[in-house]
Amino acid sequence: GLEGSSASSALTPSLLAIKRHLFFAALLPGTRPLSVGETPRLSVSAMPSLQSRVLSLGVAAATGSSLFGSVAAWEDEAALGLDDECLSSLEPGADRGQCALNALQMRGKKKTQAAAEADSKAEQPMGWMPPWMAGPNGWGQGYGQPWWQSSPGGGYGGGYSYTPAPLPDGVQAPGALPEPSSMGPSPTPSASAEDQAKCGSLDSAENAKCKEPITWVVTGGGIHDPNAKSWFEDMKKITGVDYLSATKEDFQRLYFCSPPGGKQCGTPPCSCSKPPCSTCFAGAPGIVAREGCDAELGGIQCKPPEMPMGYKGMSWPRLTYRGVQQMHIFAVGDWGGMDGSLNPIEGRPRIIAYKAGAKPGPSVFPRTRWNARHTKELCNHKQFITCYDTKGEDKVGCPETCGFVVGVDDQPQQLVAQAMEARALMNKPQYILNVGDNFYWGGIEKTCGTPMHQLSYTAFHQFNQVFESVYSGPGLKDLPWLSVLGNHDWGGRQFNNGWDQQIAYTWHSKRWIMPAPYYMVPISYPDKMFTVDVYMIDSNVHDAKDPPKDSEHNICGSAHNPAGATCSSVGGPPSVEECPGFFKQLWDEQKTWLEGKLAESTATWQIVVTHFPCGEDGANQAWYRKLHTKLGLDLLVTGHRHDQELWLPTDRKNHMGGLTCMVTGGGGGITSEATPDPMNKKDWYGEGEYGFYDITIGLSSMFIESINYDGTLIKSTHVYPKPKMMR
Repeated sequence: GLEGSSASSALTPSLLAIKRHLFFAALLPGTRPLSVGETPRLSVSAMPSLQSRVLSLGVAAATGSSLFGSVAAWEDEAALGLDDECLSSLEPGADRGQCALNALQMRGKKKTQAAAEADSKAEQPMGWMPPWMAGPNGWGQGYGQPWWQSSPGGGYGGGYSYTPAPLPDGVQAPGALPEPSSMGPSPTPSASAEDQAKCGSLDSAENAKCKEPITWVVTGGGIHDPNAKSWFEDMKKITGVDYLSATKEDFQRLYFCSPPGGKQCGTPPCSCSKPPCSTCFAGAPGIVAREGCDAELGGIQCKPPEMPMGYKGMSWPRLTYRGVQQMHIFAVGDWGGMDGSLNPIEGRPRIIAYKAGAKPGPSVFPRTRWNARHTKELCNHKQFITCYDTKGEDKVGCPETCGFVVGVDDQPQQLVAQAMEARALMNKPQYILNVGDNFYWGGIEKTCGTPMHQLSYTAFHQFNQVFESVYSGPGLKDLPWLSVLGNHDWGGRQFNNGWDQQIAYTWHSKRWIMPAPYYMVPISYPDKMFTVDVYMIDSNVHDAKDPPKDSEHNICGSAHNPAGATCSSVGGPPSVEECPGFFKQLWDEQKTWLEGKLAESTATWQIVVTHFPCGEDGANQAWYRKLHTKLGLDLLVTGHRHDQELWLPTDRKNHMGGLTCMVTGGGGGITSEATPDPMNKKDWYGEGEYGFYDITIGLSSMFIESINYDGTLIKSTHVYPKPKMMR
């Protein structure tokens, strides 16, 4: 990925040779080391102790302060664990699709901890920063440059910038690119800084991290840097003023809400150009006026609940579609890629897994690939990173078994969205069924607890970059998205991320519908003389295990939830220990609710939408079989597995009593289960890898078509409503 770049000439062969054994540490006193990922570290024991003052947006060093730690080289990397270490406890044939990825993550955590221990024991040179890290952000020259020369975020995926300035004797410029972190959020505080902060001056102790970069910007010329426009692109949305007109207090507000370089202010300013200064919007987007909310009395669409669980089991106002034309429904899931341009708050790392991810818009999360039976790993996460970084050209680092397809695996969300848009021009859908995993890696990157009537800037940014800007073409832009949460939306490996903000977005959008974790939507087609009841349920109990178990794939895991994690203030899991019980209770009450709703339904069609895939009901398909055979459920729409699977009633794997089901987990936010190469299907579990479904619905039948990412039809079937006497 360095061909033609100025950085390529700076690579030092000797450093390239030892790249995997030397790791660089640049942690200010009191800062938290990354707990996940494999952070490159470079030994600086040869660096002289120089007294200098270097100001940066992301990394700042005061004269006489301790900045660098002497870090020993990692001579025995194998001692930290193998990629497959998490496989030892699994039986052959077990579902372990992400196991190697999780093991890699644990290796990164061990390395970070070991490095921190080495740093604490070593003598630390004072106040020195190598020239290649100089500049306002310490990590390069902004988004306008290639990733390895840019990234004001630093930390999680930030690249180095080579500057041809004289180097101290015995010091060489970095000769290797950093290896980005492999996973999403590290443990975060249990209280949201943005939502509970009190104002304070820039000189207050809470703002020690952000004071120097802000001072440099305002008084040291940083505001006129050629890259300032890209660094401060969020300024106007947050403060209401352009960065060139911003005051010191406005910059404090920016660094509180969306800190370039990650050095977040602990408090917002007490005064600013456009108050209120404690909010992260200048004139925050208000509640969206939906149809039917003109009168004083309205449905749940008119006002958010006090708590995100407040509308559980309630009905969204009836949707009505008139006309005698064909009626269509699209279904998609696991579509929400990583927002690499987000400046995270709360000390979180950036959401970047590889070089090309440091850009606006979504980037796909690379996982592992296994054979169809999940008994043999074909491509681990590190190999996948190489595939992305070299576009598959490194045949050693990215072996053929990865099945990496350039132009497909590196942009699947965009391809699926384009196919949906093209299909919508022919078969105009009335609404979208969204089965969850809307934002990788861990949902909305902030702690739960934002008031339901507010939208955090973090949520706004992620929705804008990953949802609004992607599904915006003709035929898609104004459609309702009936949505549920996936396990990654709850946080993936921790439960206290901003899942409540996905619910709150319902009242800040005209098309996003998720008023609660479970709810129903009645739909009428009066001119076609049929009706549909759609039931949206949360099945994430299947990933909410006892805290000590399966920590790498457990929303309630004790290994990755921060100490004291709680969402009790918003009615979520109160603690790690009580987390499994919370999801168990949520699942049990939904089962009772859904059975009652199906029994009383008089609609022509009954459809259930949930995240976990076909048959995974905790009862070996018996509960879904009951819903179909006893209560009249006509169609089950699911996701979670990252491919496209249309389960027919006659399939040997289908034990749901004749129920048709689909897995639509190929939306492209994460790499598919198997290679998307149509000439290599031996490890495919379904009919496709990336894609969506088009459902033509009428009075007497549904026609379900599985649409590939390139717009081609790859499988179809008909579904007929169960006779009334059988309901």
